[in-house]
Amino acid sequence: MPTLRWLTRDDDVRAAEKVPYRLLEEVDELGYGNRSLGNMLIQGDNLEALKALLPYYAGQVKCIYIDPPYNTGSAFEHYDDNLEHSQWLAMMWPRLELLRELLAEDGSIWVTIDDNEGHYLRVIMDEIFGRKNFVAEVSWRNSDNSNNNVTKFSQDHNIIQVFSNRADWRPNFLNDPSKRKHFKNPDNDPNGPWFDGNPVNNPGLRPTLQFNITSPQGHTIKHPPNGWRWSRDTIEKKLATGELRFSDDGKRLIRRTYLNDMAGLPPSTLWVDIADTSHNRAAKYELKSLFPGVAVTDLFSTPKPEALLRKVLELATNPGDLVLDSFLGSGTTAAVAQKMGRRYIGIEMGDHAVTHCAPRLQKVIDGEQGGISKAQNWQGGGGFRFYRLGPPVFTEDGQIQPDIRFPVLAAHIWFAETGSPWTEPQPLTPFLGAQEGKGYALLYNGILGDKSVSGGNVLTRKTLAAIRAAMGDFTGPLTVYGERTALSDATLKAEQIEFKQTPYDVKARK
Repeated sequence: MPTLRWLTRDDDVRAAEKVPYRLLEEVDELGYGNRSLGNMLIQGDNLEALKALLPYYAGQVKCIYIDPPYNTGSAFEHYDDNLEHSQWLAMMWPRLELLRELLAEDGSIWVTIDDNEGHYLRVIMDEIFGRKNFVAEVSWRNSDNSNNNVTKFSQDHNIIQVFSNRADWRPNFLNDPSKRKHFKNPDNDPNGPWFDGNPVNNPGLRPTLQFNITSPQGHTIKHPPNGWRWSRDTIEKKLATGELRFSDDGKRLIRRTYLNDMAGLPPSTLWVDIADTSHNRAAKYELKSLFPGVAVTDLFSTPKPEALLRKVLELATNPGDLVLDSFLGSGTTAAVAQKMGRRYIGIEMGDHAVTHCAPRLQKVIDGEQGGISKAQNWQGGGGFRFYRLGPPVFTEDGQIQPDIRFPVLAAHIWFAETGSPWTEPQPLTPFLGAQEGKGYALLYNGILGDKSVSGGNVLTRKTLAAIRAAMGDFTGPLTVYGERTALSDATLKAEQIEFKQTPYDVKARK
């Protein structure tokens, strides 16, 4: 497969490995609403924030949407969008690598971009996500009027590169209202909009279903060439319910087809209906209505409309799924996820996270009625936790910092051993869990309640018994991390235990 070369590529493709794992420190006063729902707003550099999320969310994100700087040569207040081409690629590569690690097996990533870097983005995404996992390039009409000040072409669309984590990924098929306009409900049918058409013929030859039907007016209605789709008894039942009926002249059998029964249609790659996916100017109006006292020049310069994100999340997610935006900008992705019943993680650098994103989400939780609120019948609710990036978990030589709490170290050990995220159990025990027939345990920071010097952190027969008690039905081989072991090599072998010493054997996963 062709690869893209640029000046610093060799360093850039290894950049994610060198990013330190940092703690995520909650800022209680900036969170809002019900904080137990798993929604997160993180302030900080998104490269370090993505690395910090790996031990907890690797392979868990159903949909990633990002709207990175477009490298247009313009100077945006909240993003440096005047990067040299190689610098832009250097910025994007490690972030896309970490996003791939966070994406669920059945997940998808959607990246909005324009022509300045769109073709280069496609090439590096082919390499990072796999060319076979390319799904589509969507053209989104982002302007409701042409720019008459340009000398060549008015740029009236952005593109959205869509990739999945596996080749058989499929979007949700929806019933596009513009293609279902023939469905009406003039008689207030409780089953919803409908249209009348001929009964469905049998696709294959069925002699037993080749019978004629007599209408109440006495007319004989001949069967289709292959026969009816249903038996005589089923047709009688459908006539009784009204799904089938005779025409007024009694010469035809008519089937009432309901919109609710129609399978969704494959989505188009051409999003030009601004009533459906809106446009950039409308997005600015949405922000202005949320912050009426803020000057337009102080608002985010390039927001995306809520309708656009609604379309993405309708196609890529279901209620309860986890959505991630690591270039959160004005907070649109998180706001829409909240209104659509999805969980979300939003990452935004600088003061903008505090001055724009958090207040916007607070207004959403309080029930603001802008954007897609009325379409979603949004009445408010939900909540989020606010985090900032803390110090590194590991020192420069890869060893743990001495003041790291047990759950933090446990999550990193689990991720380093298994490559999957660790979910903190309640109550905490030294047994972290088992995967693929192997168990993992950690003796650290007095997890067993032994506060004596090194007491609860040493593998002894007593601490081993405590680990075994927490293992439940698991009886397989066990890796134990601790300060030291008092058990002999023969005992460790007999007990199927591999002992690893903290801090020396604890390594950050690259």
